[in-house]
Amino acid sequence: MTTFKGFSAGPVTPLPDVFFGELLPQINHLGELKVTLYALWKLDHSEEDFPYLRESDFAADERFSSGLAATPEDIESTLSESLKRALERGTLLGVDSSEGERLYFLNSPKGRAAVAAIRRGDWQPQKSYRADTVLAAERPNIYQLYERNVGVLTPMLAESLKDAEDEYPSEWIEEAIRIAVEKNVRNWRYIEAILRRWQERGYDVRKDRRDIEESRQEYSNWEDD
Repeated sequence: MTTFKGFSAGPVTPLPDVFFGELLPQINHLGELKVTLYALWKLDHSEEDFPYLRESDFAADERFSSGLAATPEDIESTLSESLKRALERGTLLGVDSSEGERLYFLNSPKGRAAVAAIRRGDWQPQKSYRADTVLAAERPNIYQLYERNVGVLTPMLAESLKDAEDEYPSEWIEEAIRIAVEKNVRNWRYIEAILRRWQERGYDVRKDRRDIEESRQEYSNWEDD
Protein backbone atom coordinates (compact mmCIF):
# COMPACT_ATOMS: atom_id res chain seq x y z
CA MET A 1 0.00 0.00 0.00
CA THR A 2 1.27 3.46 -0.89
CA THR A 3 1.12 5.70 2.17
CA PHE A 4 -0.25 9.24 2.03
CA LYS A 5 2.12 11.95 3.25
CA GLY A 6 -0.65 14.22 4.46
CA PHE A 7 -2.50 17.32 3.33
CA SER A 8 -0.71 20.61 2.90
CA ALA A 9 -1.97 24.15 2.55
CA GLY A 10 -2.76 24.92 -1.05
CA PRO A 11 -5.54 25.04 -3.66
CA VAL A 12 -8.80 23.41 -2.61
CA THR A 13 -11.86 22.12 -4.46
CA PRO A 14 -15.16 23.01 -2.78
CA LEU A 15 -17.76 20.28 -2.29
CA PRO A 16 -21.45 21.07 -1.71
CA ASP A 17 -22.76 20.14 1.74
CA VAL A 18 -25.46 18.07 0.06
CA PHE A 19 -22.72 15.75 -1.20
CA PHE A 20 -21.90 14.72 2.37
CA GLY A 21 -25.40 14.86 3.79
CA GLU A 22 -27.32 13.15 1.00
CA LEU A 23 -25.16 11.73 -1.77
CA LEU A 24 -22.21 10.16 0.05
CA PRO A 25 -24.33 7.84 2.26
CA GLN A 26 -26.09 6.51 -0.85
CA ILE A 27 -23.01 5.58 -2.90
CA ASN A 28 -21.93 2.00 -2.28
CA HIS A 29 -19.83 1.48 -5.40
CA LEU A 30 -16.18 2.57 -5.26
CA GLY A 31 -15.95 3.35 -8.96
CA GLU A 32 -19.05 5.53 -8.81
CA LEU A 33 -17.62 7.41 -5.86
CA LYS A 34 -14.34 7.97 -7.70
CA VAL A 35 -15.90 9.26 -10.92
CA THR A 36 -18.21 11.50 -8.90
CA LEU A 37 -15.36 13.08 -6.96
CA TYR A 38 -13.23 13.35 -10.08
CA ALA A 39 -16.04 15.04 -11.99
CA LEU A 40 -16.59 17.53 -9.16
CA TRP A 41 -12.87 18.36 -9.17
CA LYS A 42 -12.43 18.48 -12.93
CA LEU A 43 -15.54 20.53 -13.64
CA ASP A 44 -14.65 22.99 -10.88
CA HIS A 45 -11.30 23.60 -12.61
CA SER A 46 -12.87 24.19 -16.01
CA GLU A 47 -12.91 27.70 -17.44
CA GLU A 48 -15.96 27.07 -19.62
CA ASP A 49 -19.29 28.70 -18.87
CA PHE A 50 -21.03 25.33 -19.09
CA PRO A 51 -18.36 22.72 -18.26
CA TYR A 52 -18.79 19.12 -19.31
CA LEU A 53 -16.78 15.91 -19.54
CA ARG A 54 -16.57 13.07 -22.02
CA GLU A 55 -15.80 9.47 -21.12
CA SER A 56 -12.46 9.95 -22.85
CA ASP A 57 -11.63 12.77 -20.39
CA PHE A 58 -11.88 10.31 -17.51
CA ALA A 59 -9.92 7.62 -19.35
CA ALA A 60 -7.19 9.96 -20.60
CA ASP A 61 -6.15 10.96 -17.09
CA GLU A 62 -3.84 8.02 -16.40
CA ARG A 63 -3.31 8.93 -12.76
CA PHE A 64 -7.06 8.75 -12.18
CA SER A 65 -7.98 5.84 -14.45
CA SER A 66 -5.18 3.62 -13.16
CA GLY A 67 -6.89 3.64 -9.77
CA LEU A 68 -10.07 2.13 -11.19
CA ALA A 69 -8.67 -1.28 -12.13
CA ALA A 70 -5.47 -3.16 -12.90
CA THR A 71 -5.75 -3.75 -16.66
CA PRO A 72 -6.83 -1.50 -19.56
CA GLU A 73 -9.78 -3.77 -20.25
CA ASP A 74 -10.96 -3.67 -16.64
CA ILE A 75 -10.41 0.08 -16.48
CA GLU A 76 -12.68 0.56 -19.50
CA SER A 77 -15.46 -1.63 -18.12
CA THR A 78 -15.20 -0.17 -14.60
CA LEU A 79 -15.32 3.37 -15.95
CA SER A 80 -18.37 2.65 -18.09
CA GLU A 81 -20.16 0.97 -15.19
CA SER A 82 -19.25 3.78 -12.79
CA LEU A 83 -20.50 6.49 -15.15
CA LYS A 84 -23.69 4.52 -15.73
CA ARG A 85 -24.30 4.40 -11.98
CA ALA A 86 -23.62 8.14 -11.61
CA LEU A 87 -26.16 8.83 -14.38
CA GLU A 88 -28.77 6.54 -12.84
CA ARG A 89 -28.32 8.19 -9.46
CA GLY A 90 -28.67 11.61 -11.04
CA THR A 91 -25.32 12.97 -9.92
CA LEU A 92 -24.30 13.43 -13.54
CA LEU A 93 -26.47 14.22 -16.52
CA GLY A 94 -25.73 12.70 -19.91
CA VAL A 95 -26.62 14.02 -23.33
CA ASP A 96 -25.39 13.20 -26.83
CA SER A 97 -23.79 15.98 -28.83
CA SER A 98 -24.56 16.59 -32.51
CA GLU A 99 -21.58 14.32 -33.28
CA GLY A 100 -23.11 11.52 -31.22
CA GLU A 101 -20.58 11.82 -28.40
CA ARG A 102 -21.92 11.43 -24.87
CA LEU A 103 -21.33 14.53 -22.77
CA TYR A 104 -21.51 14.51 -18.98
CA PHE A 105 -22.67 17.54 -17.01
CA LEU A 106 -22.98 17.97 -13.26
CA ASN A 107 -26.61 17.88 -12.11
CA SER A 108 -26.54 21.54 -11.12
CA PRO A 109 -28.52 24.57 -12.36
CA LYS A 110 -25.90 25.23 -15.05
CA GLY A 111 -25.66 21.58 -16.00
CA ARG A 112 -29.41 21.19 -16.29
CA ALA A 113 -29.67 24.35 -18.40
CA ALA A 114 -26.91 23.14 -20.73
CA VAL A 115 -28.49 19.71 -21.21
CA ALA A 116 -31.90 21.27 -21.91
CA ALA A 117 -30.38 23.66 -24.47
CA ILE A 118 -28.60 20.81 -26.28
CA ARG A 119 -31.78 18.71 -26.41
CA ARG A 120 -33.73 21.67 -27.82
CA GLY A 121 -31.03 22.26 -30.41
CA ASP A 122 -30.38 25.77 -29.09
CA TRP A 123 -26.75 25.21 -28.14
CA GLN A 124 -23.79 22.95 -28.79
CA PRO A 125 -20.43 23.00 -26.98
CA GLN A 126 -17.52 24.45 -28.92
CA LYS A 127 -15.62 21.90 -30.98
CA SER A 128 -12.26 23.51 -30.26
CA TYR A 129 -9.82 21.59 -28.06
CA ARG A 130 -10.27 22.47 -24.43
CA ALA A 131 -7.41 23.15 -22.04
CA ASP A 132 -7.09 19.96 -20.05
CA THR A 133 -6.49 19.51 -16.34
CA VAL A 134 -5.21 16.21 -15.03
CA LEU A 135 -4.31 14.91 -11.61
CA ALA A 136 -0.67 15.52 -10.77
CA ALA A 137 1.58 14.29 -8.01
CA GLU A 138 4.09 17.08 -8.51
CA ARG A 139 4.37 19.47 -5.62
CA PRO A 140 4.44 23.21 -6.22
CA ASN A 141 7.89 24.74 -6.48
CA ILE A 142 9.31 26.66 -3.56
CA TYR A 143 8.27 30.07 -4.91
CA GLN A 144 4.62 29.05 -5.36
CA LEU A 145 4.63 27.32 -2.00
CA TYR A 146 5.92 30.44 -0.27
CA GLU A 147 3.53 32.86 -1.99
CA ARG A 148 0.50 30.66 -1.31
CA ASN A 149 1.25 30.15 2.35
CA VAL A 150 3.55 32.87 3.65
CA GLY A 151 3.46 36.12 1.73
CA VAL A 152 4.70 38.33 -1.09
CA LEU A 153 7.90 37.26 -2.78
CA THR A 154 10.49 40.04 -3.19
CA PRO A 155 13.57 39.77 -5.44
CA MET A 156 15.88 39.51 -2.43
CA LEU A 157 13.71 36.85 -0.84
CA ALA A 158 13.57 34.95 -4.13
CA GLU A 159 17.37 34.69 -4.00
CA SER A 160 17.19 33.30 -0.47
CA LEU A 161 14.59 30.74 -1.55
CA LYS A 162 16.75 29.72 -4.49
CA ASP A 163 19.72 29.18 -2.17
CA ALA A 164 17.53 27.16 0.20
CA GLU A 165 16.26 25.03 -2.67
CA ASP A 166 19.85 24.20 -3.57
CA GLU A 167 20.82 23.43 0.01
CA TYR A 168 17.84 21.61 1.56
CA PRO A 169 15.59 18.75 0.40
CA SER A 170 12.20 19.85 -0.91
CA GLU A 171 10.47 17.79 1.82
CA TRP A 172 12.23 19.81 4.50
CA ILE A 173 11.21 23.11 2.94
CA GLU A 174 7.58 22.05 2.57
CA GLU A 175 7.43 20.80 6.16
CA ALA A 176 9.13 23.92 7.53
CA ILE A 177 6.61 26.13 5.72
CA ARG A 178 3.78 23.96 7.07
CA ILE A 179 5.09 24.43 10.62
CA ALA A 180 5.33 28.20 10.10
CA VAL A 181 1.73 28.31 8.89
CA GLU A 182 0.48 26.20 11.80
CA LYS A 183 2.33 28.41 14.28
CA ASN A 184 1.18 31.55 12.44
CA VAL A 185 4.77 32.76 12.19
CA ARG A 186 4.72 33.48 8.47
CA ASN A 187 8.17 34.78 7.66
CA TRP A 188 11.24 33.40 5.98
CA ARG A 189 13.62 33.85 8.91
CA TYR A 190 11.53 31.49 11.01
CA ILE A 191 11.38 28.91 8.22
CA GLU A 192 15.11 29.23 7.59
CA ALA A 193 15.85 28.73 11.30
CA ILE A 194 13.97 25.43 11.23
CA LEU A 195 15.88 24.28 8.17
CA ARG A 196 19.25 25.18 9.67
CA ARG A 197 18.43 23.35 12.87
CA TRP A 198 17.38 20.23 10.98
CA GLN A 199 20.62 20.41 9.03
CA GLU A 200 22.68 20.63 12.22
CA ARG A 201 20.84 17.65 13.71
CA GLY A 202 21.05 15.57 10.58
CA TYR A 203 17.28 15.48 10.35
CA ASP A 204 15.99 12.70 8.10
CA VAL A 205 12.50 13.16 6.63
CA ARG A 206 11.95 9.41 6.90
CA LYS A 207 12.12 9.52 10.69
CA ASP A 208 9.10 9.34 12.91
CA ARG A 209 6.96 12.51 12.96
CA ARG A 210 7.89 12.95 16.60
CA ASP A 211 10.95 14.80 15.29
CA ILE A 212 8.65 17.30 13.61
CA GLU A 213 6.55 17.73 16.74
CA GLU A 214 9.75 18.35 18.68
CA SER A 215 10.73 21.01 16.17
CA ARG A 216 7.33 22.66 16.51
CA GLN A 217 7.81 22.93 20.26
CA GLU A 218 11.36 24.18 19.91
CA TYR A 219 10.43 26.98 17.55
CA SER A 220 7.05 27.89 18.99
CA ASN A 221 8.52 30.86 20.88
CA TRP A 222 10.73 32.06 18.04
CA GLU A 223 10.09 35.71 17.11
CA ASP A 224 11.32 37.83 14.23
CA ASP A 225 13.65 40.67 15.16
